[in-house]
Amino acid sequence: MLEVLQWFVDLGASVMLPMIIFIFAILLGTGPGKALFSGLIVGVGFVGLNLILNLLTTSLGPAAHSMVDHFGLNLQTIDVGWPAAAAISYGTALGSLAIPIGIGINLLLLAFGLTKTVNVDIWNYWHIAFTGSLIYALTNDFALGLFTTAVHAIVVLLMGDMLAKDMQNFFGLKQITFPHAASAPSYFLAKPLNVVFDKIPGFNKLKADPASIQKRFGIFGHTIVLGALLGLLIGLVAGYNIQDILQLSIQTAAVLFLMPKMVALLMEGLTPISEAASKKMKEKYPDRELYIGMDSALAVGHPAVLSASLVMIPVTLFLAVILPGNSVLPFGDLATIPFLICLMVPVFKGNIVRTIIAASIYISVGLYIATWLSPIFTEMALASDFDIGNNSSVSSLVDGAVWTTALFAGLGKLLSWYGMAAIGLGALAGLVYVNKIKKDGKQT
Repeated sequence: MLEVLQWFVDLGASVMLPMIIFIFAILLGTGPGKALFSGLIVGVGFVGLNLILNLLTTSLGPAAHSMVDHFGLNLQTIDVGWPAAAAISYGTALGSLAIPIGIGINLLLLAFGLTKTVNVDIWNYWHIAFTGSLIYALTNDFALGLFTTAVHAIVVLLMGDMLAKDMQNFFGLKQITFPHAASAPSYFLAKPLNVVFDKIPGFNKLKADPASIQKRFGIFGHTIVLGALLGLLIGLVAGYNIQDILQLSIQTAAVLFLMPKMVALLMEGLTPISEAASKKMKEKYPDRELYIGMDSALAVGHPAVLSASLVMIPVTLFLAVILPGNSVLPFGDLATIPFLICLMVPVFKGNIVRTIIAASIYISVGLYIATWLSPIFTEMALASDFDIGNNSSVSSLVDGAVWTTALFAGLGKLLSWYGMAAIGLGALAGLVYVNKIKKDGKQT
């Protein structure tokens, strides 16, 4: 069974997702032909999205690494990137069990009306597997690791339910939400920060969304031009020669312009499924909604997300150097910063300045979390046969610097089963409140 699950996971999201969408569409009563077409369109859209994401990482990744070399940055712990976290997650029997656990929890909560989210983003179950593997490494208790995986699955569904409306309203993604364990936590910092920002005289009047920027600066505010200028800036900071700077500039402009088009293609396949799901739920449960849980890559394509993320690459390196007590050198995950901060943007209505300030706070705290977790992260990487090269200490921004990871690790280490039970009960209480007591702001 574990080998079959691993084989399925190894297919990758671009193959796995069309298969899941096809099955889901058939279950919703969609005709086989339409279901097949929707699944294939989603698969093609995901391939296109990954091509653009690969362009982003292959262009910005070396630039970020060049910044590290150019400024001679030297910190004790190297950020080896999300591949290490994913390898740790799915490299054990406990990690492979995250998929049936996650699906089982989702189906159970749906049956009792305790969640609106159908999480079809199977590949990203590795995030809950990571947390379970982390607790197993900390406590040497396999059962507690499995229980942690289940609890994290509940937490992720709660987050998906809570952030859905903001995502749908801002991104225009009908019936879509993002139960993505690496992206969703930043949303819950952005909400209180936005309240604070709204109370600051002057600053609360500043409009810095892409449309306002383009209106104010004309052609220099256009997505393509803005991307080109940000690429030039990053190339200069990285110490590139003029040829490499110009190439990076065009590649960055291409990413900002093409990413939304790939998202639109993917949504072409998802829209009939979301409509069928909505219709089915209204027929069976008139008072319930259904959200399709997707990879936050759909949110990364927004110009405000990409613009803020490009600025955050040098800012993150600067923060790593000046923060006292930080030992983590951001490296492998610099190009994946968009995934860490993308769900902040809807809270700020696309305001790039607010997003950069909030992201700076979020990543500053994250660097301390990654520093704290680096010894156990290194031990887990070695145990899963991940090649850490000549580095004596490693960590990661994706999952290693997320506040939910710190919550699970801290309570798991201090309180063991009691800590995990407290998180689980809190998440269940949240689901009851969101889905049973509070509906569209009204008490029932």
